[in-house]
Amino acid sequence: MLSILRRCLGALAISLAITSAAQAQLPALGAIANQQARRLATLYPGRMTGSPAEILAADFIHQRLQQWGYQSDIRRFPARYAYQGPGPRQTWRSVTGSSVIAAREGREPKQIVIVAHLDTYAAQSERDDAANLGGLTLQGMDDNAVGVGVLLELAARFQAIPTRYTLRFITTSGEEEGQLGANNILQYMDLQQQKNTLLVINLDELVGGTRLYFTSGLHTPAAERKRTRDRALALARRYGIPASTPPAKAQHALDNSDAQPFDQAGLPVLNVNATDWALGNKDGVQQRAKSRAFPDGIVRHYAQRDSQQYLDTQLPGRIAQRCQQTVQILLPLIKSLAQAERT
Repeated sequence: MLSILRRCLGALAISLAITSAAQAQLPALGAIANQQARRLATLYPGRMTGSPAEILAADFIHQRLQQWGYQSDIRRFPARYAYQGPGPRQTWRSVTGSSVIAAREGREPKQIVIVAHLDTYAAQSERDDAANLGGLTLQGMDDNAVGVGVLLELAARFQAIPTRYTLRFITTSGEEEGQLGANNILQYMDLQQQKNTLLVINLDELVGGTRLYFTSGLHTPAAERKRTRDRALALARRYGIPASTPPAKAQHALDNSDAQPFDQAGLPVLNVNATDWALGNKDGVQQRAKSRAFPDGIVRHYAQRDSQQYLDTQLPGRIAQRCQQTVQILLPLIKSLAQAERT
C-alpha cells in the first residue's frame, strides 16, 4: 500500500511539474490570441462559407488544436442561404461549411463549450454587392479573427490544466448566413449532451466598441447568470477592465450571433463582444462613436475597415489590448467552472 501511495504521489508530482513547465513556456496573456488572429486575417482573407480561404483557415485552426493535444476534427456540412435579387426575387445559394470541433475530455461527461465563428461576410443581396460588403479581400479582423484568436489562446492555456469537466472548442462556419454552423452543431447534440452542457461561451466582435459586454441568454437561469455573467463582470472590475451588460433597450444582443441558436435550444449561454449598441438598432449592427475614423459608426463587413491595418491605425493598441483583457477574464472564469463542485 505504501509503495502504491508513493508511486501515485510521484506521478502527481511529475504531472504538476509538466503542467507548470508547459504554462511557464507560454507568453504573456493575450499574446497568443493577438498572434493567431493576425495570422488568420492576413493569410486567409475572404473566409466566406465554402470558399477555399475558409477551408484553409479551418485546416489552420485544426492543426493548431492538434498540436496542443486536443482531439480535433473538421466537420464539413452542406447548407444554403438566401440571396435577395432585384425586387422580390430571391434565390438560394448552396455552400459547404467547415467547422472545427476540438475537445479535451474531463473526468466527467459534463462540458463547457467555447465558440467563435471563423467565416467572414458574403454578400446576400444585390444591395450588398453594390455596397462592396464582404468579398475576397475582407480580413474580418474584428468579425471575427480576434474571437478565434482568443479561443485558440484559451485552448493553448488549458492544454496542460486538468479539469473535472470536458472543454470543447468550436470554430463555426456559416455564422454570417444565419448561424448555419451553430445550428449544425445542435443537430448533432442529443438531449443528454445538451443537458450536460453547463455553459456555451460565444466570442464575436471583441475589438471595436468602447468596452466588453457580457450577455446571458434569455433562457439562462438566474443562478447560472450569477455564476457566469456576474462573475465575469466581477473579474473585469478586479482587473480594471471596462465591461458591462448591454443597456436594457439593447437586449437583442444575441440576435444574429452564434449564441442565439444555443440560447433558443435552452442551453446556458454567455455572449462576449465589444459592440457599442445603438438603442433601437434591431439587427445588432456594430456601432461606434462617429468620427473621422468611423464616419457612419459601422465597421463590420467593410473590407477597407475591418482589417488589422485600418484598426491598428485608427485604434492603436486596441487589438492586443482586447485579446489580453478577454483572456484575463475568461481564463479564471472557465477554470473555476470546469473544476468547481456543482450542486
